[in-house]
Amino acid sequence: MAAAQRGATERGATERAGTERAGTERAGTERAGTERAGTERAGTERAATERVVIENCAIATVDAQDTEYASGHLVLAGHRIESLGTGRAPEGLENVVRRIDATGHLATPGLVNTHHHFYQWLTRGLATDHNLFDWLVALYPAWARIDEPMVDAAARGSLAMMVRGGVTTAADHHYVFPRGAGDLSGTLIRAARDMGVRFTLARGSMDLGEKDGGLPPDFAVETLEDALAATEDTVRRHHDTSFGAMTRVAVAPCSPFSVSTELMRQSAESARGLGVRLHTHGSETVEEVKFCHEQFGTGPTDYFESTGWLGEDVWMAHCVHMNDSDIAAFARTGTGVAHCPSSNARLAAGIARVPDLLAAGVPVGLGVDGTASNEAGELHTELRNALLVGRLGPHRETALTARQALRLGTYGGAQVLGRTAEIGSLEPGKLADLVLWRMDTLAHSSIADPVAALVLGAAAPVTASFVNGRQIVEDGRLRTADEDEIARSTRAQARRLARITGRA
Repeated sequence: MAAAQRGATERGATERAGTERAGTERAGTERAGTERAGTERAGTERAATERVVIENCAIATVDAQDTEYASGHLVLAGHRIESLGTGRAPEGLENVVRRIDATGHLATPGLVNTHHHFYQWLTRGLATDHNLFDWLVALYPAWARIDEPMVDAAARGSLAMMVRGGVTTAADHHYVFPRGAGDLSGTLIRAARDMGVRFTLARGSMDLGEKDGGLPPDFAVETLEDALAATEDTVRRHHDTSFGAMTRVAVAPCSPFSVSTELMRQSAESARGLGVRLHTHGSETVEEVKFCHEQFGTGPTDYFESTGWLGEDVWMAHCVHMNDSDIAAFARTGTGVAHCPSSNARLAAGIARVPDLLAAGVPVGLGVDGTASNEAGELHTELRNALLVGRLGPHRETALTARQALRLGTYGGAQVLGRTAEIGSLEPGKLADLVLWRMDTLAHSSIADPVAALVLGAAAPVTASFVNGRQIVEDGRLRTADEDEIARSTRAQARRLARITGRA
């Protein structure tokens, strides 16, 4: 392999076999023993003094001062960042099990995806010329037929695409629970655990089917009582409150046009009683704004506030159609936003007022959204699209800078998920979730500023991606799963769904 191609490969001390085994143990827990908390914590403790040293890379820390190093180092100790700075790592470090020469690379925090719908991987490329409501009507009949094998394949496909592109933390908003479909929440959590990605399951719900004036088929919705009970059970079984948790759960009824006001209100009360975050779709399209005025006599933001859905523990997807009063309400309450620029463009929803949200102090992260409205399924492309689409709005060239876009995809995502003490920036004591992007290839080598190269250039290759100090991507390929097998499985399940719904 040429020297330029070895940009983040091992040299020096050989990894002890026990290091990889300890890294394989997940750091998170699930309350019913799903991830065996004691075993994982023991594995973390064993690895606590084992160090990985990364040197000779540019570093964008995305800390409060936006500290950057043209050539620096990071020292990972177990599952945390021990130190970082300019130049080479200090001499005399003990128990260094691995050294990485990252010449030609940029190190950043791992990307944080704040909004997704994994199950939609099986319905990509359909209804490509529809607005949101028409798109939902076209696809709900297929989504109402998903089951556990389909969700498993779709989750692994969605996760694989994101993870190999630099995502280390992902949130999935799953709200379709057809009767008899199996344990879909558990399936999603297992897929994320196997992939090695930090995960928030936003356990969604819908209780307004077609017979009650909603968009989804009646077969795909739950009763209010069942939705509340199942959501609470998911939180109690899977939500982990510990520092460094690999699995968290949020309460997440779908949207104003598929959820009753009572389910919205009681979901907020339930989430706060359980001590978890809240998530939903909000102000995505002009049609939604019109719907809220017709049904509730008010706009989406005022409706959400009347049902208890504004607050520091809440984040909403899209938030495209917001006026000054709406933005002020989000800023006053600390409500967060998952900005999904590609999906907003795909469904012709509009351009979110991200510069105004940021100026007001609203927490904003990035989201892929479902892959039926963002077929690429990658978050690193959203850095570029957030900047470019934003500049089509009234702020033009001052809308976002490259560094603001990177902050949206890292620290902003951590803000939205309530995890800034753990992830989102490269700082001593934080979790070792980071990415090495290769910047010395044809695609980027003539761009002197590595952050501008990452955001504005072509999608940069990921040489290495770490979660909890465990490497999960190497030279653009997953280390935790077989990508070819995932491709075969997703294709088979997509065809199976097509046959069931008569689209084959």
